[in-house]
Amino acid sequence: MIKLRKRNAGPAPAPPFEGHGPGGAERATFAAGCFWGVEAAFRQIHGVLQTAAGYTGGHVADPSYERVCRHRTGHAEAVEVWFDPAQVSYAELLQAFWRIHNPTTRNRQGLDFGSQYRSAIFYHDAGQMEAATASRDAGQQSLRRQIVTQITPASAFYRAEEYHQRYLEKHGHPGCAATIR
Repeated sequence: MIKLRKRNAGPAPAPPFEGHGPGGAERATFAAGCFWGVEAAFRQIHGVLQTAAGYTGGHVADPSYERVCRHRTGHAEAVEVWFDPAQVSYAELLQAFWRIHNPTTRNRQGLDFGSQYRSAIFYHDAGQMEAATASRDAGQQSLRRQIVTQITPASAFYRAEEYHQRYLEKHGHPGCAATIR
């Protein structure tokens, strides 16, 4: 099947990863606000082999940044993380996830607001679901406000346009603004 695009619509984003990442790696997918800072934070973790900024959790195939920002796709800005479980555990990735954003604000991180900035963990198997739920429940014990992070099965992940990949690194920024709870 051939898909036709509008002439001035720009290049289509790269397709989602096909099935497997680097040999022996496992996959984790997180949404925690603007994907630029989220990707930068996970790239700093020893044992993370590959990351991609993208869109997931919605109902539209092959979304573009513009469509996601218009709130018509249901997708969140997310980061797909491929990691070596011999070097970093999924539990350690979850700790980083909770640390890099405010999980008590619905559809918002800092000055960014909208459903595409929601807090979500997209699990890839029952073990990840159990670990995510346990870590959320443990984290809730130390917070007064309710954690609103969605924990939901992973669905298709659509890699964002190339200019979003490693955005902060390409532009000489170490990270986004600090999260204040």
